[in-house]
Amino acid sequence: MRRPVVGVIGNAHRLENRFTVQMVGERNLRAVAEVSGAVPLMFAGTPEITDIAALLDVVDGVVLTGARANVHPTRFNTEPCAAHEPYDLHRDDVALALSEACVARGVPIFGICRGLQEMNVAFGGSLHPEIREIPGRMNHRMPRLENGEIHPDPTVVFADRHDVTLTPGGAFARILGRDTIRVNSLHGQGILEPGNRVVIEGIAEDGTIEAIRIADASGFALGVQWHAEYDPQRNPINRALFEAFGDALRERRRAA
Repeated sequence: MRRPVVGVIGNAHRLENRFTVQMVGERNLRAVAEVSGAVPLMFAGTPEITDIAALLDVVDGVVLTGARANVHPTRFNTEPCAAHEPYDLHRDDVALALSEACVARGVPIFGICRGLQEMNVAFGGSLHPEIREIPGRMNHRMPRLENGEIHPDPTVVFADRHDVTLTPGGAFARILGRDTIRVNSLHGQGILEPGNRVVIEGIAEDGTIEAIRIADASGFALGVQWHAEYDPQRNPINRALFEAFGDALRERRRAA
């Protein structure tokens, strides 16, 4: 049996502030290749050049990666605010429709950070633009130096920051073999109200939703708020998730 193929969504980016490109972080590609055992295939987060039906005829699964851009507030009936830019409206178009299509067709889908948020919005949920502004919540954004610059050491940026309590007996608890885990935190936006089929399976110590699954999905349909693509070659939590995703890919290929 050939290796499964995983579509990894791209993000809009301007190179040298002149050239429009689609970009995917290499950690996502390596996690798919080295831990899930699949061939990563980047596709554009641009609806005019990405045919979702054709894409799903080619790939065995999909990863919705994290990204700097927030999901546009009009997607969940909220007015946009310049303070919460940038946005990536084209990726919204692709990712939200793709989330529904994957679940409908039983194609394994794994949402990471923005990907979890996209899955929630696709099923009718809403987001808060800045979780740290909610009373009682911690600052979930990446660590910065005193001058405001992002910390230069990736081991500090991606260090475990808080605990997540998992639903006993849920999908995540079964995959990870425990009810409490510790994860990194690099996000501003987060789930406010869960979507109609969104089942909450993990909550941070401050109440932030960190892990979800889509109810009644026939295939793997999980999302995490933390960056699971960080070092899954050695991090046991992130490794177990990408391995489980890989198992779902191979199961779907065998059944095809």
